[in-house]
Amino acid sequence: MTYHREAFTVAEETVLSRFFTNTDLPVFALINLPEVVKGALFARYSRSAKSIRRLFLDEFIADPDTGIAAMAEQLGAEDPLIDLRKAEQLYQRVFFEYGDDSVAQLGGTHLACEQASNVLTKVLEWGRLAAYLEQSTRYIAYDSKLGERYRYLVPAEIEGSHLHTAYLGFMDRIFDAYSGLVADMKIRYEKRFPREEGDTQAVWNATIRAKACDAARGLLPASTLSNVGIYGSGQAYEMALMRMQAHPLDEVRHYGSMMLGELRKVIPSFLTRVDRPDRGVAASAYLASLAAGLEEAAEELDLAPSPQEWSVTLTDWDPEAETKIAAAALYPHVQLSDSFVLERVEDMSEGERARLLKLAIGERGNRRHKPGRAFERTSYRFDIVCDFGAFRDLQRHRMLTLDWQRFSTRLGFDLPEDIVDAGFGPLWSELTAEAGSLYEDTRRTVGPDVAQYVVPLAANVRFSMELNPREAFHLLELRSQPAGHLAYRRVAQEMHRQIAEVAGHRLIAGAMSFVDHGSVELERLESERRSEQRRAAAQP
Repeated sequence: MTYHREAFTVAEETVLSRFFTNTDLPVFALINLPEVVKGALFARYSRSAKSIRRLFLDEFIADPDTGIAAMAEQLGAEDPLIDLRKAEQLYQRVFFEYGDDSVAQLGGTHLACEQASNVLTKVLEWGRLAAYLEQSTRYIAYDSKLGERYRYLVPAEIEGSHLHTAYLGFMDRIFDAYSGLVADMKIRYEKRFPREEGDTQAVWNATIRAKACDAARGLLPASTLSNVGIYGSGQAYEMALMRMQAHPLDEVRHYGSMMLGELRKVIPSFLTRVDRPDRGVAASAYLASLAAGLEEAAEELDLAPSPQEWSVTLTDWDPEAETKIAAAALYPHVQLSDSFVLERVEDMSEGERARLLKLAIGERGNRRHKPGRAFERTSYRFDIVCDFGAFRDLQRHRMLTLDWQRFSTRLGFDLPEDIVDAGFGPLWSELTAEAGSLYEDTRRTVGPDVAQYVVPLAANVRFSMELNPREAFHLLELRSQPAGHLAYRRVAQEMHRQIAEVAGHRLIAGAMSFVDHGSVELERLESERRSEQRRAAAQP
């Protein structure tokens, strides 16, 4: 795999080597930094086109409030990994004495994964028990180049095939079109939404830029490179690396190898099993065998998909959900069996059960006030078709059960209204049609997994979401907020409607009082205003 190598001066490399495990690879761990600084770096990461090492040099090292410059001087020229290795020797003795999986949950590290395709980012973010922060297509215009090329990956499988030239040509065309579209839509939105009195230039600029990036993002292909910050325990990384070893894509396996190398510099004791033949390798082989068997069974069905319209379908729910939740809410407050409490609640009148649910919900002051675990007593399963871009945002909710089908162009494409109104509908349709043609050529030549890199974010994706009502509170109230992208707001609003009207759970749906069914034109305006107010309040 080929990656862009960022240029640093000798002085910059000297500083960086004290705080990062390498200065030349796209995967590296953060060391010798306070937790709050690492968290702040990752938070800044998502809204900047810069690498995390460049952000560190430009915005953090000289800031007197962080104290990093003084730390760098104190660390001196000694290899900062030496102290880590000494600590590891001590920990390793403890690990082997008490070693079980729970011990590997007690130590973690911040890992930066840069220049990762949007196929790889979904693999990295699969695990539930880790924290992820990914570069946003809303705040960053992907119109600048990384070295000689736009920010896209050329997979090793395509580099070695006759499709190489066609792939490069298509990627350059679609990124050229994306860049032009962002610039044009920005001008159009500036005219359509003049700055309001009281809004600063910074608030207005950020709002307009975000809307232009939102409008054009559907042209970005899955090969688009992104930066991902991860904080995870040793156990979370171990599970991720075993999945990555079993993956059919060269990029994923290669990245897994780099991650293992960097993580072993800081938490080696937690990762001893990953490449052992009888442990991690055997586990990876097991995962690969499961995928191979199911893939063969799917091929035997010989069912070709066809273009699909946007859809949200509630496919499974419990008709007795509200009764069971009322019983579960009462359960911790009595000393009776679960079955007896349920029978007693079943015997109640509808009004009595409604009162119990109301007591379990209470007076919610904002969407962060969520009812308790009784609302995990039942679940909803949805089958969803929406564009890839919206899926990326919904996929971030990992505590529920979310699974998706391979990205392809076979389910059709989203064509945003603003793109049509601006006269760019024909260009959009031409490029998505070209993507479909290249996708099929790539699928035939190197297979459906590699063909995913060609798929634009405007392509429809089919996925399932299974979640309990408590999770639904969080997902639907957050993803329906006016600041969100219309594509995923629409999904959240429809899920909420179907819980009320299809499942008939009107008490549960009604308790989700912060689901927003309204519509807005400048999605980020209020959020940018609040951000500016917070910045002003923080000034001394």
